[in-house]
Amino acid sequence: MLLKVIIVIVLFAVIVSLMSGLFFLVKDQGKTNRVVNALFVRVLLAALLLCLIVYGFWSGILG
Repeated sequence: MLLKVIIVIVLFAVIVSLMSGLFFLVKDQGKTNRVVNALFVRVLLAALLLCLIVYGFWSGILG
């Protein structure tokens, strides 16, 4: 059950990072690196999410 909660939290964090990247893209208009940083965070969170899902299936927690 804990793994499922962590997966949902990370998925929510990915969505928040996506929305912040869109906000920075519209607000900054390419003048700062905040969009690149948001993309980097989103990629890291997506990789973490993938690892958590693979671990869940491998361990039998997710079915």
